Amino acid sequence: MATYLVGDIQGCLDDLLSLLDQAQFHPNHDELWLAGDLVARGPQSLETLRFVKSLGKSAITVLGNHDLHLLAVAEGIARCKAKDKTQAILDADDSQELLEWLRQQPLLAEHPKYSFVMAHAGIPAQWDLTQAHQQARHVESILQSKRYLWLLQNMYGDGPELWSDSLNELEQLRFTINAFTRMRFCYPDGRLDMECKLSPGEAGIGELVPWFQLPRDKPLGKKIIFGHWAALMGHEDEQVIGLDTGCVWGNSMTLLRWDDGQRFVKECPLYA
Repeated sequence: MATYLVGDIQGCLDDLLSLLDQAQFHPNHDELWLAGDLVARGPQSLETLRFVKSLGKSAITVLGNHDLHLLAVAEGIARCKAKDKTQAILDADDSQELLEWLRQQPLLAEHPKYSFVMAHAGIPAQWDLTQAHQQARHVESILQSKRYLWLLQNMYGDGPELWSDSLNELEQLRFTINAFTRMRFCYPDGRLDMECKLSPGEAGIGELVPWFQLPRDKPLGKKIIFGHWAALMGHEDEQVIGLDTGCVWGNSMTLLRWDDGQRFVKECPLYA
């Protein structure tokens, strides 16, 4: 049994299938962990949802910002973004089944055997692993409850910028969603910046720091696997592995086999 990890698919299913063929992935005895954003800018968002859902327990996926936005669009709470190619999902005969499956997925997943956790964008430095799980479960429990529409209606917004135990419930939920699904840069004091999408080496970032370079209040003790930040082109250090290498933007898709560290790479056409 092998464990494979992959970044943002964004509806680029053919590229994912090509990688799985390269790696000789078999759903009967292998695991596939997906770092969120299954849908949006690529041409096969509907087929991607169907495929990942069909893998059953062999696939573990976390929710990304595009996945949450799709849920809001489906409920008439938000408008489809101009570059998104998700209308086929909304028009499909199995649309409700797919969307119901999607909203049951976690924001944070921890491997029961190996020393890694996965979140779409990352885990803020103020949280230890216990608190990260607590905050993720809070959001997930509401997504899967009768308060689902209330959360989707109120999840949009860039604030609050900084975590505090004194935040009210909605503020805590919004910070949690932003941290797990949208975070890239932070200010040195831990405040989230929701604007900058550059790479750390580009001019113009000022005092901003990549979230994973802030000193953690308590070590997590596990590696964080994340996607979301294509400009990093697969950053890895002692604490994190970034797996979004910009497939949808005409770069590549990367599949990592955790067991031996081997990477499988597929060069991709420009979709978005």
